[in-house]
Amino acid sequence: MADKDRIPPWRHTGSRRRLLLLIIVLIPTVISANTMARLLPDRGSILLDTFLVAVFTTLFAWISVGFWTSIAGLVILLTKRDSFRVTRTCDGLDLSIADPAARTAILIPIYNEDVKRVVAGLRTTFDSVRQTGSPDRFDFFLLSDTTDPDVWVEEEEAWYRFCEEEDAFGRVFYRKRTSNTKRKSGNVADFCRRWGKSYRYMAVFDADSIMSGETLVRLVQIMEARPDIGILQTPPKAVNRETLIARVQQFANHVYGPLLAAGLHFWQLGDAQYCGHNAILRVEPFIKHCELPRLPGKGPLSGDILSHDYVESALMCRAGYGIWLTYDLRGSWEETPPTLIDELKRDRRWCQGNLQHTRLLFTRGFFPAHRALFINGILSYGSALLWLAFLTVNSVQAISEVLFEPVYMPILRKFLPEMPVWRPHWAVSLLGSTTLLLFLPKFLGALPILLADFRARLYGGKIRLFFSILLEVALSMILTPIRMIFHSLFVISTLLGKSVGWGTQSRDDRGTTWREAFRAHWWGSLLGICWATVVYWIIPSFFWWITPITFSLGLSVPISVFTGRAAVGRFFRKAGLFLIPEEVERPPELVVLDENLSRPAPYTPFPFSRKQGFLRAVVDPLVHGLHTSLLLRFRRGAPSKERSREKIVEKALTLGPDNLTRKEKTALLRAPHHLRELHRKVWRLGDEDAAARWGLVPPEKE
Repeated sequence: MADKDRIPPWRHTGSRRRLLLLIIVLIPTVISANTMARLLPDRGSILLDTFLVAVFTTLFAWISVGFWTSIAGLVILLTKRDSFRVTRTCDGLDLSIADPAARTAILIPIYNEDVKRVVAGLRTTFDSVRQTGSPDRFDFFLLSDTTDPDVWVEEEEAWYRFCEEEDAFGRVFYRKRTSNTKRKSGNVADFCRRWGKSYRYMAVFDADSIMSGETLVRLVQIMEARPDIGILQTPPKAVNRETLIARVQQFANHVYGPLLAAGLHFWQLGDAQYCGHNAILRVEPFIKHCELPRLPGKGPLSGDILSHDYVESALMCRAGYGIWLTYDLRGSWEETPPTLIDELKRDRRWCQGNLQHTRLLFTRGFFPAHRALFINGILSYGSALLWLAFLTVNSVQAISEVLFEPVYMPILRKFLPEMPVWRPHWAVSLLGSTTLLLFLPKFLGALPILLADFRARLYGGKIRLFFSILLEVALSMILTPIRMIFHSLFVISTLLGKSVGWGTQSRDDRGTTWREAFRAHWWGSLLGICWATVVYWIIPSFFWWITPITFSLGLSVPISVFTGRAAVGRFFRKAGLFLIPEEVERPPELVVLDENLSRPAPYTPFPFSRKQGFLRAVVDPLVHGLHTSLLLRFRRGAPSKERSREKIVEKALTLGPDNLTRKEKTALLRAPHHLRELHRKVWRLGDEDAAARWGLVPPEKE
């Protein structure tokens, strides 16, 4: 238990460092804001000028924090001097956990996922843990919130087959929730209520997460040595995607990520942020202190908290425990969205969750560091709306200068006119400083790699690394305007009361079709074309200044298609660009993952696919028996509900499984006695056409 009365030494150091950060951010921001204010010509609109300066000041301060975070990270990585590095507690230890009570549950929450990929990842981590000195200290839990009845049955069958092949019964468990209350956070909370007291720690994964057994053991060893730590967050590396946009994100994650992670550790120390996955948590304080409240009221900023991880880390710190980032610990991987549209779908959900944090900013007991994290999360999406407003106002002002005659003597009886003064050297200095803050960290991220020849080789060599960074910067500049208008739309729609659903994340490289891209981006393209046309028609000189914005918006449809193509990503890979170390020297865990993904499916005597889960649960005796045996808590419903299920059984027998809705299939899968009745009647079907619909006899040839 953490001692709340004793202030740990790192907290004093953290306070001094954050004060330093505040000073080095505020001083350049004040100077830049003053320069911006003096560059604005006097248009007689103090309110408008004040708005522009305020927006610029906010954005400049925000990007300054990122710049100084990169500088701090660079210092740590180059000097290798860090007295607060948490991994030092496990230096020199073997891969074993001495205390048999130090048991860890590895949680894998899943929601309508690709079952083959989930089980391949589970098998990879399971095999890696088995090679450590303490495999019996870890149990695995597949926690399903799946709503697709076919995927539900496929999950059960895959779990049983895995446990049978790996002799993992009693170590790998599967649980399907009936209600999806609070989404992933509710899924984890349900585990804590049912099994939490049996474990000292829990490692939370995403469906695509992979962690090595060595990394998991090291995390437990650190937690054992540091009882004051509540959460240990690893910096997961992005891998395994082939599309261009995903490869660029993987490359950026590997080159800039270590710098950013080390810098965040320098400023945050034990007040770090929990990212919701690829982390280990101390179960007892999590259960006691981190139950998420339901935000009162109506609208999208109320109800269940969507971005639960930031709130859980703030609650854990309030309880007296530290949250630390193991920035130098390897062996933790994840996968990124494969297309721009998939990325934006994820951002829509994150945007609403982050905006909810506005209601938690002044919660009693939260530390300033976590309030700052809330603000940073809000600005991650709110900054897009600020940028859009800034660009829009500047465009309107530029157009108004052409359409309306300037007033040089706004005050009557004034003898000298007020002439606008243009200071080009001030403008160049301001533009240069802003550009420096934005792009210098990208090149600084490559510095630790370039200073070690063997590491540069893992990125294709120094020359290819340099060109990859240039191309990444160029592609980021192209994609930024598209992201800006979507994020602005997300913020506006959230504030107007439009809530977001809980969608499934795409985890393959299928790419984006032209129809999908047009449906998603037509309005952005129209906006860019109209914006450019109006500006060019009225003030051609200003047109070239906004070309980077309007060009990207106008071509957003082909950009979305092009960046989502796996063939394009493979072309750059063959050219040695956007390479990452995991592709040059494949880690053993990822090699095993590839092998697990290519494992053939076991034989089945039935002609239908394993993805037809409902059909298999009805027809296949083994799958039927497995599914009904897992429904341990079923109770018969009201007579009306029972009659409704009986009608579904008759409908299924008459019309076949393809004519049942998802809701009807789920209702039968939750009622074992009705499912058994359907199973018996299907096997007794005398009509060959009816039996063929259930895959029992081949359909007659036409």
